[in-house]
Amino acid sequence: MAADQTVTLGRSLVQHGRASDRVYLMAVADEDMPGLLGELDQLARQNRYGKIFAKVPARWRRQCVADGYQVEAEVQGFYGGEESGLFMGKYLNEERRAATDIRKIQEVLELCRRAQKNSVIRDNTGADDDYQTRRCTPTDATAMAALFRRVFPSYPFPVHEPDFLRQTMAENVVYTGAWQGQELAALASAEYSPREAHAEMTDFATTPEHRRRQLAGRLLITLEKEMTSRGIKTAYTIARAISAGMNLTFAKAGYRFAGTLTNNTQICGRIESMNIWYRSLS
Repeated sequence: MAADQTVTLGRSLVQHGRASDRVYLMAVADEDMPGLLGELDQLARQNRYGKIFAKVPARWRRQCVADGYQVEAEVQGFYGGEESGLFMGKYLNEERRAATDIRKIQEVLELCRRAQKNSVIRDNTGADDDYQTRRCTPTDATAMAALFRRVFPSYPFPVHEPDFLRQTMAENVVYTGAWQGQELAALASAEYSPREAHAEMTDFATTPEHRRRQLAGRLLITLEKEMTSRGIKTAYTIARAISAGMNLTFAKAGYRFAGTLTNNTQICGRIESMNIWYRSLS
C-alpha cells in the first residue's frame, strides 16, 4: 500500500491517504483557521476516510470541539514551551471510533505507572559498551532504510526509501543510530520545529537480535541532548499503545502520559491506537 501523501492547505501542513485511512493536520497556520476545518472535512469525506486527526494550539479548542473534534491528548508547553498542544480526533464512522485492544493498552499503562514509581535514570550506564551511538549521515541512508524495512512491514512515512531519509535529514529531522562494529543495530529520530520549539521523538527501531540492550533509551538521551542544544523546549512521542517496551522507555525516562489516540495510525500492517508522552527539556 502506498504511503500517505503530505500536502499544504493554505499555509497548513496536512497528511492524508488510505494507509492510515485518515486526514492528519500536522501543523496549523492561524490564518487558515477556522475555515481550514471545513477543508479537512471535505478532504476526508471525498476520500471516505474514517478519521481526521489534528494537532492544534489550545486557543483553537472551542472551535474544534464545536466542529465535532474531541481532545484525545494534551501536551503542556507544546508551543514555544508556553501554550498547550491539543491532539484531537474527529471520527467519521462509528467503527473507527470503537477502541480495540483496550485491555492490552491498560495493561501497558499500568506497567508504566509501576515503573515510574522507581527512580528515573538519565544516563547511559545501563547500555551495552559494545555499541557506539552517533548521528546518522546521508551515507548511512541505505543501511537505515534496510533496518526500517526489517522492523516495520508498513509505516505511515516512507522510511523504507533512502532518498526520503536523505531529504528529511536535510530539512528538520535528526537521526541517530547504534552500531555494533559495522552493523547498524538500532535507529531513532527527532523531527523538530525551531519555530514551535518542540520535537517528536520517533522512528525507534531495533533489529530483533539486538533487543533488550536498552538501545532505545540510549538513543533517546542522545536525541534529547541534541534537541536541547537547538533550543527545543518540549519533547514528545506518539508510541504504539500496545508496545510495552516503547511506552516503558519513555515512562522510565521521566515522560508524562498525555492520552491515547484511538485507532489512529497504520503501522506494522494495521491501524493501531497510539499513546502520547512528553517531557520538558528546558
